[in-house]
Amino acid sequence: MKIWVDADACPKVIRETIVRAAERTGVACTFVANHAIPLPKRNNIHSLQVPSGFDIADNEIVQRTEPGDLVITSDIPLADEVITKGAHALNSRGELYTKDTIKARLNIRDFMDTMRSSGVQTGGPAALSQTERREFANHLDSYLLSALNRDLSQYKKASISAGFFD
Repeated sequence: MKIWVDADACPKVIRETIVRAAERTGVACTFVANHAIPLPKRNNIHSLQVPSGFDIADNEIVQRTEPGDLVITSDIPLADEVITKGAHALNSRGELYTKDTIKARLNIRDFMDTMRSSGVQTGGPAALSQTERREFANHLDSYLLSALNRDLSQYKKASISAGFFD
């Protein structure tokens, strides 16, 4: 299991939370962006710089994501693509996208895009609240704990099957 971060628009406070979680758990984490991302030097934390361009970082994430990975993004179409591949998606406000919720979120996004194209001023998203930061950290921790427990359980089963434990 790996964490992939759509880092072009990832708020610094969220990036710091992700780094702390990756340091604490040892889970591999890659920040993908079209510019340099300052990160601590750790064996499991990486930055992947891609060329500038429409959806280049998103396409790179989709190409590299595997089932069971976690993608952190606020880009709803990207979330939809990685969920289709069997990965999970969490946005920076702490909302875990699922197969059950992503289509509705895409419909709302498309509707708002149509409104903006028609000249309606919809405004941008509000600044991240303390509650949203906490929700993000809680969902990330919960996901990582679940994934690490699942990996440990599979390791134990494989070890027993191989005869390492009686």
